[in-house]
Amino acid sequence: MGDPKPIVSVRALSHTFSEGDNTNRVLHGVSADFLPGEVVVIRGPSGSGKTTLLKLIGAQRSIQEGDIVVEGRSLAAATQDDLVLIRRNIGFIFQSHHLLKSLTVLQNVQMPLTHDSRHDSRSSAETALRMLERVGLAAHAHKPPTHLSGGQSQRVAIARALVGSPRIILADEPTAALDRHTGREVVTLLHDLAKRDGVTVVLVTHDDRILDVADRILHMEDGRLADHEVRG
Repeated sequence: MGDPKPIVSVRALSHTFSEGDNTNRVLHGVSADFLPGEVVVIRGPSGSGKTTLLKLIGAQRSIQEGDIVVEGRSLAAATQDDLVLIRRNIGFIFQSHHLLKSLTVLQNVQMPLTHDSRHDSRSSAETALRMLERVGLAAHAHKPPTHLSGGQSQRVAIARALVGSPRIILADEPTAALDRHTGREVVTLLHDLAKRDGVTVVLVTHDDRILDVADRILHMEDGRLADHEVRG
């Protein structure tokens, strides 16, 4: 058998932000492949383009130059309907968990399924509860998020990202606000998902404590992929 086919291919990607009369090119011809079931860590100084790359992969920003192909679909050529379908297969985890305080933990996890035609209110609640069981928080399902610790809140955010069974998880500094123990819990959960379910995890981090979960480490500097490290 040959090498596995990439689930995400980034090709000659460049991106520029404009502010007034000034333009700032934050990505310069970036190319990279991301394979099913692998954990890829992207590192680099602040302002090097890591988060912009993550948002472009996640179809949260429009492609300007180059292309990203996600599961065989070109983002540069995608219609709005295409983008909706592509985003359904992508889960996002952020440094701030963005849980809604007015909803219960279960309702927060249920949110991504609200407009999914495959679910009604009952099936979405059942699916959300199963996902909370998976992250060890089913007993907290009917609590408000304010009753959770930081680590528990981040695990709820992971459950919300995973509830639609995405093939790709994009995580931007998910351990930055967590202590060593809870940060380790979070990345171990992501690593296990990658290896057990074939989910592709792309993780932006400055946290040196979690690098051991990576299959590959990509280094970004000044909007370019400077080099990469393959983990043994």
